Amino acid sequence: MQQRRENQRSIKKAVSIAGIGLHTGVQTRMTFKPAAQNTGIRFLRTDVPNAKPIPADIDHVVDISRGTTLEHNGSRIHTTEHVLAAISGLEIDNILIELDNKEPPVMDGSAIQFVDILLAAGFEEQDAPREYLVLDKTITYSDPEKGVDIHALPSNQFRVTFLIDYKLQSLGTQYMSFYSLEQDFVEQIAPARTFCFLHEVEELKEQGLIKGGSADTALVMIDRKIEESELDRLQKLFNIDKKLVQSENGILNGKKLRSKTEPVRHKILDLIGDLALLGMPIQGHITAARSGHASNVELVRLLKKEYEKQILAKRFQRKPRERQIVFDTEAIMRILPHRYPFLLIDRIIDFVPGEKITAIKNVTMNEPFFQGHFPGKPVMPGVLSLEAMAQAGGALLLNAGEDPENKLVFFSAINNVKFRKLIEPGDQIIFEIELLKFRMRSAKLRGLGFVDGKLVVEADLMASIVDR
Repeated sequence: MQQRRENQRSIKKAVSIAGIGLHTGVQTRMTFKPAAQNTGIRFLRTDVPNAKPIPADIDHVVDISRGTTLEHNGSRIHTTEHVLAAISGLEIDNILIELDNKEPPVMDGSAIQFVDILLAAGFEEQDAPREYLVLDKTITYSDPEKGVDIHALPSNQFRVTFLIDYKLQSLGTQYMSFYSLEQDFVEQIAPARTFCFLHEVEELKEQGLIKGGSADTALVMIDRKIEESELDRLQKLFNIDKKLVQSENGILNGKKLRSKTEPVRHKILDLIGDLALLGMPIQGHITAARSGHASNVELVRLLKKEYEKQILAKRFQRKPRERQIVFDTEAIMRILPHRYPFLLIDRIIDFVPGEKITAIKNVTMNEPFFQGHFPGKPVMPGVLSLEAMAQAGGALLLNAGEDPENKLVFFSAINNVKFRKLIEPGDQIIFEIELLKFRMRSAKLRGLGFVDGKLVVEADLMASIVDR
């Protein structure tokens, strides 16, 4: 059984690789660099002035029509899936990938050359726990028209079971189960090359696409009869040096498979790369039938939606917490910029990302404002109850924009305010904040505050998310 890695890790030193991009045909030098704990996987375009790192997560996927394309602040990286598969397959948590162009090199169409240089760089264990997304229910994505079924199931370890089923004789039906990244990824999965069909490649080539593609960057499956008169045209189309001949194995130019099940192994490779977009490793069993990038990405979207609260809690909550707490004070200080004496939220006890949040403010006699606010009869200032409500709303908005650690929430308007009851020392205010509308970094929220089940304060809040 695969053992779960306890701590995060990065690589020990920078390593580089260069080559041509599959779709854009650009020459790219790509450098893998160590990264600090809890930073994740990020790409950076060094050829783009003032470019910001692009997080390798589902929120930054902008296109999956020809591979997984990521974008942030106008900076874009094409065809990232094999790089992500190499990083995720080697269980690297934190790494920066610098590129001097817009697409990683395709190499031989597998991930083995990326794996080899990362292994040469070596690994550095970091002083931070490795958090896993533990599946406790079955999540399913299906596309009946394409015959696609992909399921994420509870399991005590990460496993993948994959089925492909093609009518083409050179492919046919292939099935494989994969049980251990540490033991099997490098030898069994990483060397598997991408495959495609002759008619697809011809159409893309003639449209001026896959500019860096050739017979050396993929297994091209012959899915139609080739006339002898076509051989010279195909030889030029696929940049083949020697004379093209009819192959007996059904692969263009007679290229040999690295294993009988190389095609299904590459499908597993793609899946591992796509699952990296979740931003944390999975403890679960993924079963897939006839799935591709589009279906894989849709499964990741479903997983994120279902487990978003758990993912965010693991991101900000660095120590074990009580069952009723989503974020304690330490986690809240990683989310909000406020500090004593103006951090007014003590705990977050419920959180539905993008929808609502429930937070607690414990009012004690030690609050500094009680020294001067009706000292003979201490009462919490109404404006501070609104501030506490606004801070809870700010925590809710942390997932509404990108890079929450580098953002601030400023409130621009407060309407329909009602103070219904005095708030005194010893009270515990439970704030319930609902996100009513979010657009272009502007939000409208509805806030309610309760003490002992009775409504004590309410308001409508308007806020904007800005850079720190």
